[in-house]
Amino acid sequence: MNLQIPNPKIFACSQSTILAQRIADEYGIELGLSKKNIFSDGEFQVSFEESIRGRRIFIVGSTNPPSDNLTEMLLMIDAAKRASARHITAVIPYFGWARQDRKDKPRVPIAAKMVAKILQAAGATRVITMDLHADQIQGFFEIPVDHLFASTILLPYVNDLKLENLTVASPDMGGSKRAYAYSKYLKSEVVICYKQRKKANEISFMELIGDVSGRNVVIVDDMVDTAGTLAKAADLMIEKGALSVRAIATHAILSGKAYENINNSKLEELIVTDTIPLKHPNSKIKVVSCAPLFAEVMHRVQSNTSISDKFIM
Repeated sequence: MNLQIPNPKIFACSQSTILAQRIADEYGIELGLSKKNIFSDGEFQVSFEESIRGRRIFIVGSTNPPSDNLTEMLLMIDAAKRASARHITAVIPYFGWARQDRKDKPRVPIAAKMVAKILQAAGATRVITMDLHADQIQGFFEIPVDHLFASTILLPYVNDLKLENLTVASPDMGGSKRAYAYSKYLKSEVVICYKQRKKANEISFMELIGDVSGRNVVIVDDMVDTAGTLAKAADLMIEKGALSVRAIATHAILSGKAYENINNSKLEELIVTDTIPLKHPNSKIKVVSCAPLFAEVMHRVQSNTSISDKFIM
């Protein structure tokens, strides 16, 4: 007897409602009904407003600060487990706390490892995420992790710009692997920025390794936070003779003086995805939706087909 696999259900954490709706539209199903009740002291309770018994469910929510975003994801997972969901996939477009992936000095936590353990303890049976700050974070989980690359959707955008004399740049040594992968696809040259920091989000020194004179430069990074690095790198490259400087960053955190730094820099354009919703629209910032990519991968997870071509850069 053939038993048809029931359709999955997609639910949204409140910080990612718009993206979850886009993913559901791309998938071809309605966004699931859930609710968030907030008490007067700030505590909140989540609930599913429809049956999920025996279903595969996808819970969409980025875990960027404030910590309520992570807490809401955990409560949604716990509620799904207690409501007898068959599979619980945490779809985390931006995996927050990922910058703390190792002990870089004494007496500090490895927050990314801790978050991975908490997600599993809550009841997640699978994680789908995109452009982790460090690839090794996948190893912090004891459940399947589908690590997607935004290059799948961002590279076609850069290709369509038809830039001549193209050079791909990494804003730091740690991003050189990503820059080389992009340059291989775009058949371009590569330069790397070497930087030193006084403290988090504050650069004390930056130098350029490579020649950008007469080149159109595209800086590639996984996230843009205060945009201080991007602004400084763009200004330095124009000083060194670059014709134009654009930047690609998967996750638009854009905190602090980010918008001011972008507007005052020599950047022509910043291309990001919608893993984190923009706080303010900006003429220099172009958003490319990652919803089609996530919807396609979720289709394949549901049908138990390969997704390898979606997480190889």
